[in-house]
Amino acid sequence: MPWETTMLSNAAWFRTFKVSNKTLSICLRIHIGVTSLLLVLASIAVVGPASALTLYDGEWSVIILTHSGACDPSYRVGVQIAHGEIDSGGLAAVQGQVTSRGGVKVTVRSGNQRAYGSGLLNKNHGRGVWRGQGNSGTCGGTWVAEKHG
Repeated sequence: MPWETTMLSNAAWFRTFKVSNKTLSICLRIHIGVTSLLLVLASIAVVGPASALTLYDGEWSVIILTHSGACDPSYRVGVQIAHGEIDSGGLAAVQGQVTSRGGVKVTVRSGNQRAYGSGLLNKNHGRGVWRGQGNSGTCGGTWVAEKHG
């Protein structure tokens, strides 16, 4: 009977459609999963470690004490740490970094004067040593720092 053949072909078409629909659903899920993974990987590449905020980022007040040499006995200076980089706000040429564990290394230059410092920061405080060459000869001492805010 032609009617039975039509029903059979309609049933076969429906089963094929269901399989195709299921396959389409699986392919769509795979596509969404791969796209999501690529977006996550792309965001990690953009945010990367160079721009990651550190525990030490923020405003710090640093007191520099002279223990030897003919430099001024003490200074107080404000610095900013952003992404592990130390910035003095233009007071002198400063090149410095803070490691992920709080290790500090900094070089400061102003005219023919220069100083090198190192030390360690924790979440809110820090301390270290410095040595340098001023207008009146070599100097050295310690520094202490406190984070604001």
